[in-house]
Amino acid sequence: ELITAEHGKVHSDALGEVARGLEIVDLACGITVQLKGELSTEVASRVDVSSIRQPLGVVAGITPFNFPAMVPMWMFPIAIATGNTFVLKPSEKDPSASLKLAELLAEAGLPDGVFNVVHGDKVAVDRLLEHPDVKAVSFVGSTPIARYIHTTASANHKRVQALGGAKNHMLVLPDADLDAAADAAVSAAYGSAGERCMAISAVVAVGSIGDQLVAKIRERAEKIKIGPGNDPASEMGPLITKVHRDKVASYVEGAAAEGCEVVLDGTGYTVEGFEDGHWIGISLLDKVPTTARAYQDEIFGPVLCVLRVDTYEEGVALINSSPFGNGTAIFTRDGGAARRFQLEIEAGMVGVNVPIPVPVGYHSFGGWKDSLFGDHHIYGNDGTHFYTRGKVVTTRWPDPADAPTGVDLGFPRNH
Repeated sequence: ELITAEHGKVHSDALGEVARGLEIVDLACGITVQLKGELSTEVASRVDVSSIRQPLGVVAGITPFNFPAMVPMWMFPIAIATGNTFVLKPSEKDPSASLKLAELLAEAGLPDGVFNVVHGDKVAVDRLLEHPDVKAVSFVGSTPIARYIHTTASANHKRVQALGGAKNHMLVLPDADLDAAADAAVSAAYGSAGERCMAISAVVAVGSIGDQLVAKIRERAEKIKIGPGNDPASEMGPLITKVHRDKVASYVEGAAAEGCEVVLDGTGYTVEGFEDGHWIGISLLDKVPTTARAYQDEIFGPVLCVLRVDTYEEGVALINSSPFGNGTAIFTRDGGAARRFQLEIEAGMVGVNVPIPVPVGYHSFGGWKDSLFGDHHIYGNDGTHFYTRGKVVTTRWPDPADAPTGVDLGFPRNH
């Protein structure tokens, strides 16, 4: 309810967000398997070597407005379970979920000071990036800020995982189930009002199926019910702020002049009785050139671009030329084509007939290129490694039988 009230997403989306965060709590509860070390005995005479992992100390998480519960829950369960204390700086646009998480952790018995919430904007962020006690920083947000976080924190000798923006493509081959592909495109493009880094914002139609696919997407998109997030009938809520709403609308309003065919224009949408809300309807742009702003930028709203290509190879080249590499998907009935795609595509997360390839909790989440700054993805095994440091201990102990004369430990003397 707090998420819906402040962010605006519909209640079912908010429930899904919390459930997805709980997957990482489950993972953290079994973290001991990832933390156990290794031992090699007798690498030389009476010499053993062991490897252990130890916590970093104080770590920080800087999280975005679009998932005010889930993204913090992708960070702090692993950080705390591996032995660190955690400082959360949530988005100032919807901070209440972070306070509720803090209350629940305190109620569960977490000691004071292990989980901390600091509110603020860039001033608070910069202090965390500079503070000598903070040993690592996790971030999820836009690419320009992710780059800034990585540069600034690294310059202050901190470990950094900074997840940036995306322009996720869905390649649809001529043999695909077009009904399934259209369903997937609509849910992945317009779910959460498009305010998610794993939204499909570009569909790449291969060959002759483009017109049919666009018609199916339009048919489904026009049926989406937009309204207040706490209305059970609503399938999509408002955008987070008026400034963001107007920015999203500008991409649609300028699309035709840039060569796009505007199939659906949602910029004039409003909800009766809630006219002051940050409303925007569904927008669908077809035959989008790669030079259009709507294609080049991460819009972060309910705008779907459809691009046309003649061949699989042309589609892959188009996707790989994007500066982003967060997630991508292919829809096809051809296993060989799917296998080629998952090997040839330059993105960190790939879906095969799955539109939003967000990994389950025990596989790590993260992209390539301008979608990730730092060496570690978030949660999964990468999360465990990010919040701990490896240490190798080499030990030699004398045999008790070799103890000096006069000290009797009860061992027989060697002869």
